Amino acid sequence: MAENMTNQIAELNQKVDMILEYVNQQRLKSEAVDDLISDVSIIGKDAYDSTVKALDDHEVVLDPDELRELGLRVARNIGNFNTMLDTLGSAMDLMKDAGPIVNEVIIDTTRKFQEFEEKGYFDFMREFGRIVDNVVSHYGVEDMQMLADNVVAILDTVKNLTQPDMLRSVDNAVKVFANLEMNDIPSYSILKVMREMNKPEMKKALGFFVTFMKNMSKNTIS
Repeated sequence: MAENMTNQIAELNQKVDMILEYVNQQRLKSEAVDDLISDVSIIGKDAYDSTVKALDDHEVVLDPDELRELGLRVARNIGNFNTMLDTLGSAMDLMKDAGPIVNEVIIDTTRKFQEFEEKGYFDFMREFGRIVDNVVSHYGVEDMQMLADNVVAILDTVKNLTQPDMLRSVDNAVKVFANLEMNDIPSYSILKVMREMNKPEMKKALGFFVTFMKNMSKNTIS
């Protein structure tokens, strides 16, 4: 009986100690909260005083009604703010994921620009700009209108000139002209010209010239 009573007293003392410890912890927490509230109050008061002084220095007058309206608008748009923050977070995640890819693109683009610079693309473009500037300076609007009206015919002419047979003929003519010694051309008398006319190559050349002129005349008349 005495032993049972002793055990109960020991358990009771243990529970009392636990209660006292709990009460002490709550007191400490309460004191910490009070200290925090006191510190925050001091900081808040200082911030308020500083804000009021700054507003007064800048002659800013706050309307309580406007502040209330601002608070209501903020409260009504909390959902929108959350959505905006979610979107911003998604955008930041995307930027983090796309960062390495963007860096690679920038590096590749820089290398390509450097390659273009080494090959002279930019110098070519600058000189081409000078060509355009000279064309604009020397030709007027009417000239451009005439060019626009006749561009199809010009392109057809260029197309015909770039045919393989035509290019070979032009190339042969240029080579022959380049090989001529302009300062050492012999003189021909009428008799010598007549003798030259009887040679096969001259007859063929005259046949080509006559055929060319006949076809030119035929196309002109038609």
